[in-house]
Amino acid sequence: MQTTVINKLSNNQIDQLIELYRNEFWCNTRTRNDVEKMLAHSNVIIGLEDFDHNLIGFVRVLTDYVYKVMIYDLIIHPEFRGKQLGNVLMDEIIFHPELKQIPHFDLYCLPEMNEFYQQFGFTAELGGLGVMRRDNSM
Repeated sequence: MQTTVINKLSNNQIDQLIELYRNEFWCNTRTRNDVEKMLAHSNVIIGLEDFDHNLIGFVRVLTDYVYKVMIYDLIIHPEFRGKQLGNVLMDEIIFHPELKQIPHFDLYCLPEMNEFYQQFGFTAELGGLGVMRRDNSM
C-alpha cells in the first residue's frame, strides 16, 4: 500500500482525525478545539496519508528529548487495518532522529494490544512500577 508519512496535519486531515476518534470508545468525545490544542502541544506528530491526502493513520508523542518518550493515540482508519500501517507508525517513532537516542519509550494500551507493542520491545513487566492517576474531570 502506497502511503506518505507526514508530520503536520491540514485542516481537512484534522477533521479526518476527529472522525477517526469518533469511532473509538477511548477518544470519541474529543472536540475540534481540544484536538487542535492537543496537536499544538504535542512534540512529535506522525500521520500517514493516502494518494488523495486522506489521513489513514496517526500517532503522537510527548517528550523531554532526554529521558522519556510517551506515545499516544496510535490509530489506523478501520478500512486500512491489517496492512502493517501501525508498524510503519511505530518505526517512525522508534527511529525518529530526535527520539531514537532517548532511553525510555512508554505508552498506554489495552491488554489485547500488548502483543502488538511487544514486537517493538515494549513490556508490561516494569519491576513493580504502576500507573497512578488523578482525575480532575469531576
